[in-house]
Amino acid sequence: MVEGRVFYDGTLTRPQLDHPEGVAVHADGSIWCGGERGQIYRIEADGSGMRQVADTGGFVLGIAFAPDGALFACDLLHRTLFRVDTGTGAVAEFSTGGDRPFVTPNFPAVSPNGVVYVSDSNAQGEPGGGVYRFGADGAGGLWYTEPLNFANGLALSPDGSALYVVETFRPGITRIPIGADGRAGRAENVVDLPDVVPDGIAFGPDGLLYIGCYEPSQVLRVDVVSSAVETVLVDPTAHLLCHPTNLAFRGAELFTSNLGRWHVTLIEGSLG
Repeated sequence: MVEGRVFYDGTLTRPQLDHPEGVAVHADGSIWCGGERGQIYRIEADGSGMRQVADTGGFVLGIAFAPDGALFACDLLHRTLFRVDTGTGAVAEFSTGGDRPFVTPNFPAVSPNGVVYVSDSNAQGEPGGGVYRFGADGAGGLWYTEPLNFANGLALSPDGSALYVVETFRPGITRIPIGADGRAGRAENVVDLPDVVPDGIAFGPDGLLYIGCYEPSQVLRVDVVSSAVETVLVDPTAHLLCHPTNLAFRGAELFTSNLGRWHVTLIEGSLG
């Protein structure tokens, strides 16, 4: 049985949890998310409190931790991928995209060896080259050049052999093989998702791919081998889940951001 509850309600807190779009789990178990005015928040591991750690001065979208504990954050306003020192709160520009500047940097995914992939959604209704790749030193640029229809959430396969990409307005999930030389292979369709607006993805401990859907407000999961889709949790009232975007696992616990409200949701139960 799967159950969901509000993990941290930041509606009336100070600081307020300002419409979180991205969510990530720190090695110490704390939950991190961003805000629509550039805030970077840290929520205690037990949900007992929250503080603002940093500020990009923009609009934070997807976030992800690097192996060294730094936090990468995509910023919509600045069209920049920032690197945040989680100890000091210092914010530094990591990349603006290289030779082909970002249009809408949306989500970062970081491999265990520090390689950073970044989705670029381009302009809505204008499919374009949608995934960048950078080394730990920031060198790199556009990696997958074929058009994607609003590239959004990313997830590296558990074995590191492929990158899974949400195409929000296709709508569906695409798999891009990663060659031994690091180059992108030919994209493959994993699943079509008619009548939903998929946003973020994360692999669960059960090996299934979990999908946060901006509309309707729900979480799905898909077997990437069979393409079988199952509904994990849906909220017709959009209160527990309100336009969930990105997802992050802490063991078998699944956390979702809610761009439409001011809280983070915890889903637990039969998730692996």
